[in-house]
Amino acid sequence: MSGLGGLGDHLGELRRRVVKVAITVAAVTVFAMTFHLEPVSVWGIPLYYPVPEPLDNLAAQITSYMAAQLVPEGVELIQTAPGQAFFAQVYIAALLGVVASVPLIVREAVAFVAPALKKAEIRAGRSVTLPAVLLFAAGCVFSYVVVVPFILDFLYRYGDAAGLVTFLNIMDFVTFILQFLMAFGLSFQLPLIMYAATFTGVAEPAFWRRNARYAIVCIVVFGALITPDGSGITMWFVAGPMLALYAVGMLAIERRERTSRAGRRSNV
Repeated sequence: MSGLGGLGDHLGELRRRVVKVAITVAAVTVFAMTFHLEPVSVWGIPLYYPVPEPLDNLAAQITSYMAAQLVPEGVELIQTAPGQAFFAQVYIAALLGVVASVPLIVREAVAFVAPALKKAEIRAGRSVTLPAVLLFAAGCVFSYVVVVPFILDFLYRYGDAAGLVTFLNIMDFVTFILQFLMAFGLSFQLPLIMYAATFTGVAEPAFWRRNARYAIVCIVVFGALITPDGSGITMWFVAGPMLALYAVGMLAIERRERTSRAGRRSNV
């Protein structure tokens, strides 16, 4: 019975932490769907302040900005059914909520598993919060600046070559971009996942080099699955950075292991 009680306590704690994260994501989502950012200049510095404007909200501003930046020339962005623009903005607002909640998500995850960790492992888990946020942001920026524009332009050149007028549905456009932003934001966590698995004893430092060839195959398959065409070109925009991140994580783990081994020998 004590085991069942302990399991119930853990599930209750997990539920409380998930609810806290969900409330934060929902609050940011509602804000992005309710307020409009109005520009103002203070001593020549451009700043923004929120004003209530449910129709021309922050999510709509971001959608317009992405359309201006990413839609290839000659492609028309359209709405083919009532509500598509609204739901596209909901998706954008929800992504903002997730991105803004990444620090809280990492902190709550570390706090949940903390009772099963040693003090050094808890400190290490807390220390990855900032790197996790930075890597997630770096993945989103890389996807938005490099990957998405190239793939959209690459795919829609076929329409230009055939003399076709291309129309792009707003929902397809937004989900396409969010798919890549989330995929890259999460895939850029790979070095941290490798570090955490090694530091907690799930995998030994030599595991990553010994299984590098399997990792390469898995990453290439992942790149092929997430990209929308079968050309074999666009998938390398996904697989290439992930392979580089895998190598960085492997080398960092091996360097830390050599440093730790040298420290242990010096203390003997």
